[in-house]
Amino acid sequence: MSSAAAFSYAPLLPTGPDQTEYRLVTDEGVDVVNGPGGRRFLTVEPAALTALTAEAMHDIAHFLRPAHLAQLRSIIDDPAASPNDRFVALDLLRNANIAAGGVLPMCQDTGTAIVMGKRGRHVLTDGADAEAISRGVYQAYTKLNLRYSQLAPLTMWDERNTGSNLPAQVELYAEDPDGHPDAYKFLFMAKGGGSANKSYLYQETKALLNPTRMMQFLEEKLRLIGTAACPPYHLAIVIGGTSAEYALKTAKYASAKYLDALPTQGSMSAHGFRDLELEAEVLELTRNFGIGAQFGGRYFCHDVRVVRLPRHGASCPVAIAVSCSADRQAVAKITPSGVWLERLETDPARFLPDVTDETLDAEEVVRVDLNRPMAEIRAELSKYPVKTRLSLTGPLVVARDIAHAKIAERLDAGEPMPQYLRDHAVYYAGPAKTPEGYASGSFGPTTAGRMDAYVEKFQAAGGSLVMLAKGNRSAQVTRSCGAHGGFYLGSIGGPAARLAQDCIKHVEVLEYPELGMEAVWKIQVEDFPAFIVVDDKGDDFFAEVTKPVLTVGRR
Repeated sequence: MSSAAAFSYAPLLPTGPDQTEYRLVTDEGVDVVNGPGGRRFLTVEPAALTALTAEAMHDIAHFLRPAHLAQLRSIIDDPAASPNDRFVALDLLRNANIAAGGVLPMCQDTGTAIVMGKRGRHVLTDGADAEAISRGVYQAYTKLNLRYSQLAPLTMWDERNTGSNLPAQVELYAEDPDGHPDAYKFLFMAKGGGSANKSYLYQETKALLNPTRMMQFLEEKLRLIGTAACPPYHLAIVIGGTSAEYALKTAKYASAKYLDALPTQGSMSAHGFRDLELEAEVLELTRNFGIGAQFGGRYFCHDVRVVRLPRHGASCPVAIAVSCSADRQAVAKITPSGVWLERLETDPARFLPDVTDETLDAEEVVRVDLNRPMAEIRAELSKYPVKTRLSLTGPLVVARDIAHAKIAERLDAGEPMPQYLRDHAVYYAGPAKTPEGYASGSFGPTTAGRMDAYVEKFQAAGGSLVMLAKGNRSAQVTRSCGAHGGFYLGSIGGPAARLAQDCIKHVEVLEYPELGMEAVWKIQVEDFPAFIVVDDKGDDFFAEVTKPVLTVGRR
């Protein structure tokens, strides 16, 4: 054994100066008092924590960062972007503009509330910080048009919606933020199920740590993310970690741009750092996937963050996470000068281009009348290849996880397929609360893959022959559509507020009203955008773009 190295300490994630632009929320509930030894202490009342949290959860449900909006605009301005890239980017910008009105949230899945805080050693509270923060989450979700998605486990198998979107995930650390003992700093996030489900952990070995193998590995794994989490993504990759859970947590922070100020080189202090060269190479790799911003093109990702962490010699965790088109996070701070929250963009209209839909459209849009009999709808869809852009008008049935499970139980018991699933296309979705004066709340698509296990059974019974949702699907869905003459149509993931305002004209409950947003609904839509993803011939748009094509290593 060699002699021990001299003691040195560095934070695992040393971040640089805070460059955030803040706005004042309130100067109430904070005070500075004298303490022993001439020290000065910042006192923070529970009401200040509650008010900050409620304000933060409101803002991240309705506003985005200016940098994110600028990236969407850059897709529209990029001549190398595909028509579908530009169409998706424009729809997401329109959605942001509607959401900024403060009525309809940008996404129907308003997410799990996640709060991480760092409290300086000279900050005094009553000790029940997590409760005060949770009260702020409660106020936001119960007063705004946000969805309740949290399920309380009553037994191992039985669950019930909590009706408030609690619990929140609150993590608080005793740490002087940025070296300031009299400051309390926060990261607020709202993480929807779609993007949270695209967090991955791989336990690798030293063999991965060479340029050729790393790029081969990343091409294989990144393609698996697919489009279910609503790209374009902010992609984060963490290589190494003192534990598996630390790697995953770091990936989540990196996807939120929280670690952008990390060093860009390593040292014997063993701190984490960003690899800017690898970030650029991985971004270019994703440009060549062909997946694009959901339906073909270059913009699978807005950007990439790659963080290298120290590791145990016998372990090499790799964590991958994304922040989706609902890029919902904001930082905040409480200081002697008051309670401050990151200033998000309240005027996203300034990023909208002076172009019309016709300028962006290089391909014909096929208009489909959903009022026609199902056989006629399928015959019309059968005329066109996968990737064809559609505009849907007429009735849709809405059903997702719990409703599908209940209908499957009925089929297993020998009951017939409900007529509504025979007569109408089925939209996988779950709405947010409906504001007064609106036909619906934010009502974007759910991840299609969650219903894959039901498709063959339902189609064999004459139902679900035209399905509408977001993301890629399994080979069993493609085979079933080929065998039963079915179609899967992809909807743009992300613009839930725009769909509610512009496309959804009427909503009524058909069955299972006790399930809340998980009920079976019937909606009337007008000019609802979609693409043919899987057709009745067994073709799948995503089948080609998910195949690895990399044949050379890292330059």
